[in-house]
Amino acid sequence: MTTVTAKAALLAFAALLTLSAPAMADCKEPEIGTDSVPVFSPPLSEVVIGKGRLQFYSAPNPACAMSGVFVIPKDQLIAYAQSDDGWASVMYSNPKTGDTVMGWVKASRLKETGTVGPRAE
Repeated sequence: MTTVTAKAALLAFAALLTLSAPAMADCKEPEIGTDSVPVFSPPLSEVVIGKGRLQFYSAPNPACAMSGVFVIPKDQLIAYAQSDDGWASVMYSNPKTGDTVMGWVKASRLKETGTVGPRAE
Protein backbone atom coordinates (compact mmCIF):
# COMPACT_ATOMS: atom_id res chain seq x y z
CA MET A 1 0.00 0.00 0.00
CA THR A 2 1.41 3.38 -0.89
CA THR A 3 1.86 6.11 1.69
CA VAL A 4 -0.85 8.23 0.05
CA THR A 5 -3.32 5.32 0.01
CA ALA A 6 -2.53 4.44 3.63
CA LYS A 7 -3.08 8.06 4.71
CA ALA A 8 -6.36 8.21 2.82
CA ALA A 9 -7.53 4.97 4.44
CA LEU A 10 -6.55 6.25 7.89
CA LEU A 11 -8.40 9.55 7.33
CA ALA A 12 -11.50 7.70 6.11
CA PHE A 13 -11.43 5.44 9.19
CA ALA A 14 -11.03 8.45 11.51
CA ALA A 15 -13.95 10.20 9.80
CA LEU A 16 -16.10 7.08 10.24
CA LEU A 17 -15.29 6.95 13.96
CA THR A 18 -16.12 10.64 14.35
CA LEU A 19 -19.47 10.23 12.60
CA SER A 20 -20.34 7.12 14.61
CA ALA A 21 -19.54 8.61 18.03
CA PRO A 22 -22.78 10.66 18.39
CA ALA A 23 -24.91 7.70 17.25
CA MET A 24 -23.25 5.43 19.81
CA ALA A 25 -23.86 7.97 22.57
CA ASP A 26 -27.59 7.97 21.74
CA CYS A 27 -27.81 4.20 22.29
CA LYS A 28 -28.18 4.47 26.04
CA GLU A 29 -31.34 2.81 27.30
CA PRO A 30 -33.80 5.12 29.05
CA GLU A 31 -34.74 4.49 32.65
CA ILE A 32 -37.74 2.18 32.77
CA GLY A 33 -40.49 2.95 35.25
CA THR A 34 -40.58 6.70 34.61
CA ASP A 35 -43.45 8.83 33.29
CA SER A 36 -42.04 8.63 29.73
CA VAL A 37 -41.34 4.85 29.90
CA PRO A 38 -43.92 3.30 32.24
CA VAL A 39 -43.43 -0.31 33.24
CA PHE A 40 -46.07 -2.98 32.66
CA SER A 41 -47.04 -4.85 35.81
CA PRO A 42 -47.44 -7.69 35.16
CA PRO A 43 -45.46 -7.87 31.90
CA LEU A 44 -47.50 -8.34 28.73
CA SER A 45 -47.51 -11.29 26.37
CA GLU A 46 -47.28 -9.94 22.81
CA VAL A 47 -47.24 -11.41 19.30
CA VAL A 48 -45.49 -9.84 16.31
CA ILE A 49 -47.94 -8.62 13.66
CA GLY A 50 -47.53 -7.12 10.21
CA LYS A 51 -45.18 -8.24 7.46
CA GLY A 52 -41.48 -8.89 7.40
CA ARG A 53 -38.80 -8.78 10.05
CA LEU A 54 -39.15 -6.72 13.21
CA GLN A 55 -35.71 -5.33 14.03
CA PHE A 56 -34.33 -5.32 17.60
CA TYR A 57 -32.58 -2.19 18.90
CA SER A 58 -30.31 -1.77 21.92
CA ALA A 59 -32.14 1.46 22.79
CA PRO A 60 -35.31 3.13 21.50
CA ASN A 61 -33.48 4.89 18.66
CA PRO A 62 -33.39 3.97 14.94
CA ALA A 63 -29.58 4.41 15.00
CA CYS A 64 -29.23 1.59 17.57
CA ALA A 65 -30.14 -1.48 15.50
CA MET A 66 -28.78 -4.78 16.80
CA SER A 67 -27.18 -6.31 13.71
CA GLY A 68 -28.80 -9.60 12.71
CA VAL A 69 -31.28 -9.59 15.62
CA PHE A 70 -34.93 -9.61 14.62
CA VAL A 71 -38.20 -11.47 15.06
CA ILE A 72 -40.86 -12.34 12.50
CA PRO A 73 -44.66 -12.31 12.43
CA LYS A 74 -46.28 -14.70 14.93
CA ASP A 75 -43.19 -14.76 17.18
CA GLN A 76 -44.15 -14.28 20.82
CA LEU A 77 -42.46 -11.69 23.05
CA ILE A 78 -42.73 -10.47 26.61
CA ALA A 79 -43.09 -6.67 26.90
CA TYR A 80 -41.86 -4.99 30.07
CA ALA A 81 -42.37 -1.30 29.29
CA GLN A 82 -43.34 1.08 26.52
CA SER A 83 -42.01 4.55 25.80
CA ASP A 84 -44.36 7.42 25.07
CA ASP A 85 -42.88 7.62 21.54
CA GLY A 86 -43.85 4.07 20.53
CA TRP A 87 -40.99 1.74 21.51
CA ALA A 88 -41.44 -1.41 23.62
CA SER A 89 -38.82 -2.99 25.88
CA VAL A 90 -39.13 -6.71 25.15
CA MET A 91 -37.60 -10.15 25.56
CA TYR A 92 -37.72 -12.93 22.99
CA SER A 93 -36.98 -16.54 23.83
CA ASN A 94 -36.29 -18.84 20.88
CA PRO A 95 -38.53 -21.90 21.43
CA LYS A 96 -36.11 -24.22 19.59
CA THR A 97 -32.82 -23.17 21.23
CA GLY A 98 -33.91 -21.50 24.46
CA ASP A 99 -31.68 -18.50 23.63
CA THR A 100 -33.07 -15.18 24.76
CA VAL A 101 -32.51 -11.60 23.68
CA MET A 102 -33.69 -8.36 25.24
CA GLY A 103 -34.01 -5.06 23.45
CA TRP A 104 -36.40 -2.53 21.99
CA VAL A 105 -38.84 -2.88 19.08
CA LYS A 106 -41.46 -0.66 17.50
CA ALA A 107 -44.61 -1.21 19.60
CA SER A 108 -46.89 -0.71 16.58
CA ARG A 109 -45.83 -4.19 15.36
CA LEU A 110 -47.02 -5.90 18.56
CA LYS A 111 -50.44 -7.17 19.57
CA GLU A 112 -51.19 -7.91 23.22
CA THR A 113 -52.32 -11.49 23.81
CA GLY A 114 -52.45 -11.45 27.62
CA THR A 115 -50.27 -10.97 30.64
CA VAL A 116 -47.40 -12.92 32.13
CA GLY A 117 -48.88 -13.42 35.59
CA PRO A 118 -52.09 -12.18 37.20
CA ARG A 119 -53.19 -8.58 36.94
CA ALA A 120 -53.20 -6.61 40.18
CA GLU A 121 -56.71 -5.93 41.43
